[in-house]
Amino acid sequence: MNEITVAIADDHKLFRKGVILSMRPYTNIKFIFEADNGEDLLAKIAETQPNVVLCDLKMPIKDGIDSTKMITKLYPDIRVIILTMYEDERFVGHLMDCGAAGYLLKITDSSEIRKAIMDVMRTGFYLNPFVNKVLIKKNYSKQKFNPSLTSEVVLSEREKEVLTLVCMEFTAAEIAQKMDISARTVEAIKDRLMERFGVKNSVGLVFYAMKNSLID
Repeated sequence: MNEITVAIADDHKLFRKGVILSMRPYTNIKFIFEADNGEDLLAKIAETQPNVVLCDLKMPIKDGIDSTKMITKLYPDIRVIILTMYEDERFVGHLMDCGAAGYLLKITDSSEIRKAIMDVMRTGFYLNPFVNKVLIKKNYSKQKFNPSLTSEVVLSEREKEVLTLVCMEFTAAEIAQKMDISARTVEAIKDRLMERFGVKNSVGLVFYAMKNSLID
């Protein structure tokens, strides 16, 4: 396959640089520009149109949702791959409806990012197990979701359930039993939430959830 030109939009410079650095071994993939918000991204696309855009969701000025809508409308040949921290299944369905060619989480390693780029160039889309799970759910076509990134935190249903049970003082083992998942999975979800909220333990999770009304 010929050289694939890629742009990356994310308001965290270190993350952008890290992705670009991690992709250096793949010599047929060339990053041609970076953007730190959706408005900057659209302005640069107007001048230099890449084959693929790696786009974050939450960005200042213009977020990734609006940017994806604009790109797929104005430049239908450009493939947009969402690269975000939001593990909310509703966002996946909505972004695919908006024309995104793929949806990756920021914990994705460089080999999968490369595979996603290659696949969207070959087939027009990239479906990993996370996206597949969302798209095959029976109730997906019956529910319409217009998400907003104005709030600071968006939780998946699983994250919200774990957080609720943590606030009810259940242990990881008890939560695992109630949710029919492994204790290791529970701990992984708690660790991810603590990192996102900037807290260090379960007590911090409880206080953050109460302060920000994250649980019912």
